Amino acid sequence: MKKQHAQVAEMYRRHAANMFRRACTLLGDEAEAHEVLQDIFVSLLERPDQFAGDSSANTYLYSATTHACLNRIRNRRTRERLNSSHSPPKAATPLDAEQQLLLHSALRELPDQVAQVAIYYYVDALTQDEIAQIIGCSRRQVGKILGRLARHRVRKEFSACS
Repeated sequence: MKKQHAQVAEMYRRHAANMFRRACTLLGDEAEAHEVLQDIFVSLLERPDQFAGDSSANTYLYSATTHACLNRIRNRRTRERLNSSHSPPKAATPLDAEQQLLLHSALRELPDQVAQVAIYYYVDALTQDEIAQIIGCSRRQVGKILGRLARHRVRKEFSACS
C-alpha cells in the first residue's frame, strides 16, 4: 500500500502542473481545475489498478484529465438546465470567451470519443497519429471520427439556416 501511495505521489509531483494547466484550458475555471486534479489523484489512491501501466503516466493522466473535464462540461449543462440560468465560463483561457462558449456548447452535444478527438485536434493541435496513440485506436479511426465531427457541424449549420 505504501508503495502505491509513493507511486501516486511521484505521478502527482511530476505531472500535476501540466494536468492543472490542461484542466484550466478546457474548463476556464481554476477552482474547477483544482477539483478535477484532486478527483483524479484521489481516485488513483483509492483504485491504483486503474493505471495499468500500458501507457506512460503522462498519457494516462492526459486522457483522464480530458475525460474528467468533458464530464464537468456536460454536468454544467445539466446544472444550467435545472437552474434555468446560462452563464459563460468564469476565467479567461488561451481561447477567448466566445470561442470557449462555442467549444463548450459543441462538446456537450458530441459523443464522448468524438468530443475527446475534437479537443485533441482543435484545441491541442495534435496530429491524427498522436490522437490515435492517446485514445488507443488507429489513425484511420481518428480520421473517421473527425469526418463524423465535420458532418455533425454541417448538419447543425444547415438546420440553423432552415
